[in-house]
Amino acid sequence: MTSTDSADRVAHFASKLTFETDPSDVVADRAAGVRLTVVDVRSAEGYAQGHVPGALHIPLDDIADRAAAEVPIDLPVVVYCWGPGCNGSTHGALRFARLGYDVKEMIGGYEYWVREGLRVQTADGSQRSPIDPLTAVA
Repeated sequence: MTSTDSADRVAHFASKLTFETDPSDVVADRAAGVRLTVVDVRSAEGYAQGHVPGALHIPLDDIADRAAAEVPIDLPVVVYCWGPGCNGSTHGALRFARLGYDVKEMIGGYEYWVREGLRVQTADGSQRSPIDPLTAVA
């Protein structure tokens, strides 16, 4: 491996961390008082099934029409969709980026939020699932 290869690798991984986050980092940022806007880009049915507490629900096709009125431009935005098998969060992050937002994609999405045993909001209130030992230490 040459030093150029090493520099390229550093640039690649630093770039990923600039544009991606994960459920644990969102929780840590919130606990540290970092102000950010979390946006769920799934369908109304998906959002109703359960969502990250405090997340705004703006489906992909509504971002262009609703973002300016509902999402502060001066705060970082974290976008999520179902999970790693869904690229809706990538599409959502791209749409927010095109509108000038400082945006990150939450890798793992709602699936990994739930699997890590983090609190979710449903129509019945707030709840937690058991921690999946493959994703987090209990």
